[in-house]
Amino acid sequence: MKNVKIPEWVKPTPFLTVDGIIRIFNPQFKGIVLIKRKNPPLGYALPGGFVDYGESVEDALTREMKEEVNLEIEVVKLLGIYSNPNRDPRLHTASCVFICNAYELPQAGDDAKEAFIFKLEEIPFEKLVFDHSKIISDYLKFS
Repeated sequence: MKNVKIPEWVKPTPFLTVDGIIRIFNPQFKGIVLIKRKNPPLGYALPGGFVDYGESVEDALTREMKEEVNLEIEVVKLLGIYSNPNRDPRLHTASCVFICNAYELPQAGDDAKEAFIFKLEEIPFEKLVFDHSKIISDYLKFS
């Protein structure tokens, strides 16, 4: 599938990404996982990344959570799709955001400099990059 010729009439579309709101239970609820990014834009973010061509969104979510925070996840539900053209300063992305559960402690990998578990009342909203403060605010409202 990687050598598919794209017709000339196809216009550029947003890049598809996934983000995970990972709730840690060990054994009771500890908080959600945020990473400190080692690449620009710098700050805290939900773990996530790009969906590869030929990969399902669900497989990308599982892969990205394993690569970025070394967690096996249990998908609970889709929170929503976030597609504001200005959500990522690098390029236009549309992100499928999932709520997930995990039962181990996160370990930073890939482009995560560090991985943290934040209690809901201690989330550093002012230091979140992309539109992750809106995403987490929506999670807190709708969950």
